[in-house]
Amino acid sequence: MRDKIIEKSNELFLNLGFKSVTMDEIASALGVSKKTIYKYFKNKTALIAAVTDFMFHSICTGIDMICDLKKDPIEEIFDIKRFVLSNLKDEKSSTQYQLQKYYPKIYASLSKKQFDVMKDCVVENLNHGIEKGLYREEIDVEFISRIYFSGMVSIKNNDIFPLDNYSMNTLMNYYLEYHLRGICTEKGIKQLKNQLTQK
Repeated sequence: MRDKIIEKSNELFLNLGFKSVTMDEIASALGVSKKTIYKYFKNKTALIAAVTDFMFHSICTGIDMICDLKKDPIEEIFDIKRFVLSNLKDEKSSTQYQLQKYYPKIYASLSKKQFDVMKDCVVENLNHGIEKGLYREEIDVEFISRIYFSGMVSIKNNDIFPLDNYSMNTLMNYYLEYHLRGICTEKGIKQLKNQLTQK
């Protein structure tokens, strides 16, 4: 039952946002009483912590599977983007932004975990891209991995990039193009253009 509550809450939070979904709505969607939910989670904050942990592990597992395929590094980046967006329902409800605004402690903990995982993944991608002649060999891999993470976090800030003006898919395509044009060789730029036509 705990897993069912997490899965249903995850679905509701992604579609409607952390702030707007009530415990009553979750109970109603599951066809159980609120008391049943409180048996497993002492309050909404505890439930959100469990849901974000579930989301994080699901996405990490998927990203690991994509990285294990050892594809072309530029294709890998776009495959990860597509996978993350499909899992986060295109981030229509601005989940990360809401988390930061209304549940800062959970956001801080999640952000630290995301950085640790993403940094390793990006460093590996950068080194692979240099080996394949797609990225310039003189780039500072450590710096680029950190600036990449920083930019990914920033494009999810609704004050700077309102989702009324940009879909998350468009924002991520713009950001990936911006990131890759800064580090690609001519060979890499050709591969980037190929990926951008696929959206």
